[in-house]
Amino acid sequence: MSSSLNPKQHEARTNGCARLIPGEGPGLGQRKKAPQSVQSAEFKAGRVTEIVCKRSARTLENPLALLVPGPFRNRAALRWLQSTITDFALVGLNWLLIGALLVPLKAFSPHTPLLALAAGVPGSLLGIALLHAALITLMGYTEGLYTVASDLRRQTRILGKSVLWTTTLLCFAYGLQGAAWTMTGLLYAVGGLNFGALWAWRWQSRSRQRSAETAARDARNVLIVGAGKVGRSVAAYVQEHAETGRTVCGFLDDEQPVGNGVIGQVRDLPRLARTEFVDEVILAAPHSRELTLEVLLAARGLRLDVEMVPELFGCKPEADEVEHVGGLPVICLHAERLPAAGLVLKRLADIVGAGFALTALSPLLAVIAGLIKLDSPGPVLYRALRAGRKARPFVCYKFRTMVSNADALKDDLRNSNQRSGPFFKIVDDPRITRLGHFLRRYSLDELPQLWNVLKGDMSLVGPRPHPLDDLAGYQVEHLARLDVTPGLTGLWQVTARRDPSFERGMDLDREYIRSWSLVSDLRILLRTVLAVVQGSGN
Repeated sequence: MSSSLNPKQHEARTNGCARLIPGEGPGLGQRKKAPQSVQSAEFKAGRVTEIVCKRSARTLENPLALLVPGPFRNRAALRWLQSTITDFALVGLNWLLIGALLVPLKAFSPHTPLLALAAGVPGSLLGIALLHAALITLMGYTEGLYTVASDLRRQTRILGKSVLWTTTLLCFAYGLQGAAWTMTGLLYAVGGLNFGALWAWRWQSRSRQRSAETAARDARNVLIVGAGKVGRSVAAYVQEHAETGRTVCGFLDDEQPVGNGVIGQVRDLPRLARTEFVDEVILAAPHSRELTLEVLLAARGLRLDVEMVPELFGCKPEADEVEHVGGLPVICLHAERLPAAGLVLKRLADIVGAGFALTALSPLLAVIAGLIKLDSPGPVLYRALRAGRKARPFVCYKFRTMVSNADALKDDLRNSNQRSGPFFKIVDDPRITRLGHFLRRYSLDELPQLWNVLKGDMSLVGPRPHPLDDLAGYQVEHLARLDVTPGLTGLWQVTARRDPSFERGMDLDREYIRSWSLVSDLRILLRTVLAVVQGSGN
């Protein structure tokens, strides 16, 4: 198969539908085009591999980014952080439990070497616990413990190896210090306890991840290139094992017609990557250098991870060097770098900020709820489905500011819409209640969305969530705003809140995503507070 891309077509693919990820990559229309002569030279068959290498060199991080630990530089950063913290907590609890058991025994035999540790509880045992946990997690990380999400048997093997060798290392270190043999027995006993606790937690987590709700919320959307036997095998395994953290959107295949899972050809990758909110591409087509490079270049421009089934090359690499999807090993050709550390901090700030605000504002929330009941009949809260990250619907909470049948009256007011594009807004909406005008002016009706922030459906700052019926009017380029978690406030709210242009709002949302940073979030929050105090809402 030969590539049908010419330079202009490739530019349109990689720039026109470029996937916007917080803090990374240029925005739409910001990448400079190379002269035509340079483009033509670059896309000669003999130069494509050289282009890939040059682009990889240009994506090296700045010096400050090099200080960020490796686990924080990919999409699995939050999963790794959660697993590591849990492992530390379990090892620490096991050692403190042993310490609690040793303290009463010390009264009967205070000079027994084994019980000498109890004299320093919780000090000395806590130090041993932290050291033991650090060694287990470090060795587990080097063995791939935190990247194997699907194979509990392999996780068990890695976990057993990590606990055994780290416990042996501790025994050797304490032996050099003259510790008694009873100390060795204690260390191995706690090592066995640690293995049991860490394995039980992984088994329980794996069982929980099998639920459809959990799998749908956290799953990575995957496109498989190649609808042959290998591709079908990968898809079948992913569909049967929700704990892999993946969901198959469909197949791309130039040799088979659309249908039976095939949703397009390779040239449709840019469009389908946007409309299906794809995170990853798995190459499972018969090996073709041109096809591989075409997919790789397009996916890099779209900022997607790319993996390949090595059996296509007629080889089976060592098991420890690749990830397994079912019985098939896959090689990672390109892993998109994310500002994962910043995103983890953003989520922590959301939890702390929303939790503190809900606690501090609870009296005000109760007063508003009472006033709504007195002002008009109907429920206190308005619950509506909104489009979240990757267009996944979630229930959004607001204080009710309209009559109870407002949704039923919406279609009758469509002709009075004062916003352009697929967005409905009327300044003097007749459905708004007397109290509703006041709540909207000071944005008090949005306060219940702090609960959405705490749940993870929303963030404190981000593009505002749109109703599901508005999504029907979205163009493909508008879907970029759904790459990130929607927010309680955003750049549009503090910059052009009264601007009726839908395109202006979309441009501001994409600008926020392109230039995202924790500092920009803080600035937007401060400007939001000022806007609320001034009563600029409507």
